[in-house]
Amino acid sequence: MSQLLDSLAPYVGRICGAIALEAGEDAAQETLICVFRRLDTLREPDALHAWVRAIAVREALRAARSQVVPGPALPTDDLPAAGGDPAVAGDVRRVLERLPPEQRAILVLRDVHGLDEVEAARVLGIARGTVKSRLHRARAVFRRNWAT
Repeated sequence: MSQLLDSLAPYVGRICGAIALEAGEDAAQETLICVFRRLDTLREPDALHAWVRAIAVREALRAARSQVVPGPALPTDDLPAAGGDPAVAGDVRRVLERLPPEQRAILVLRDVHGLDEVEAARVLGIARGTVKSRLHRARAVFRRNWAT
């Protein structure tokens, strides 16, 4: 079990860090606790990463919504879309910080993790049309904030 959780920790950390930002570490810890407690409910071992991703997104959104005061910027190694450039990753992080958690989540799932609309809708527990509209708004806000 320890080896499994250790192998999942970086994956969970990237998801939670990109969505929950300053509360990412707490969300990742809660995710791993939930995985540990509920592993016996996983019916298809081949679906482990999708199952863990759904838990991580849920915990990251919960943590992001409960944040009251933003803290210092976190490391940006959970943003592979930045092409490995730390300066760009920092800029991406600053723009993401301005988005509501739901918009961050949809951007991370679609544009960083490459999920399609159907899978993103399943992970977030929302309708496909809601994914489309949130993604449209999130990208528009991201572009607008990127230019400033």
